[in-house]
Amino acid sequence: MVKIIIAAVVVIALTIGIVWVIDKFVPKKVKPAIMILLWLIIGYLGYSTFMSVYGEIKFNQLKEKRYKVVIESLKDIRDAELAHRTVTGKFEGNFENLVKFIDTAQFTITQRIDSTVLDVEATRRFGGVETTKDIVVIDTLGYVSVKDSLFGVDTRYKTMMNVPVGQPGAKFELKAGFIEQNGFQIAVFESKVLKSIILFDQDKDMLNKENQVQSVEAVNGDAIKVGSMDEVNTNGNWPKNYSSEQ
Repeated sequence: MVKIIIAAVVVIALTIGIVWVIDKFVPKKVKPAIMILLWLIIGYLGYSTFMSVYGEIKFNQLKEKRYKVVIESLKDIRDAELAHRTVTGKFEGNFENLVKFIDTAQFTITQRIDSTVLDVEATRRFGGVETTKDIVVIDTLGYVSVKDSLFGVDTRYKTMMNVPVGQPGAKFELKAGFIEQNGFQIAVFESKVLKSIILFDQDKDMLNKENQVQSVEAVNGDAIKVGSMDEVNTNGNWPKNYSSEQ
C-alpha cells in the first residue's frame, strides 16, 4: 500500500512537471489538448491513490468489527469447555455433546475446612502421649446448574457453533483430546475459524495480506482461535485491543 501511494505521488509530481514544461515550450495550437489530457491523468491518479487508502481503511474497520463479534463467540466456547473439564476432567470435541452438557450438568459447591484431629498411630508410638495431625475436610454444600452459572437465561450457547458473521452457514471448528506432558496426559481443546470465512466478501488481495500479518496488535495467522491441540493453552490468539479480557 505504501509503495502504491509513493509511486502515485511520484507520477503526479512528474506529470505536474511535464505540464509546466509544456506550458513553457509547447506551441499554443497543441497545448490545450495536451494540457487537458495531462490534467485528466493527474485526476485519475489522485482518485486511485485516495481509493487505495480509503479502501484499506474501510477493510480494517470492517475486519475489526467482525473479529470482535467472533471473539465473543469463541469466549463462550472456551467458558463451556472449561466448565466441561471441571465437571468431567476432559474437554469435549463435539458441539452437540457440549450443548447437552450445558443443559444438564451441575457444578458441585464444596467447602474446604482445615482441622486438627488426634493422630492415633503417633500417640501409640509415643507411649500414649497425645499427638495431633492437620487434615483438610471437604464438605459438599450443594449443586448449581452449569447453564445458570455461565449463561443465566440467555440461550446463545445453543448456537455457539455458528460463526456469527461472514460466510453464511459457516461453523467453528472444534477439537479436543490429550497431550502428554511430563508423563501425564493433559486435556486440551481448540476451536477456530479461518479469516477467509469471516472476510469472505472482501478484497482478496487485502485478505491475503491479512492472512500473513505478524504483529503484537493484530490477530496473527490465517485464523482466529482459542485453545491449542499442540500445547496446554486455553487463551485466544487475539491481542488485548480486540477484547477486554483474554
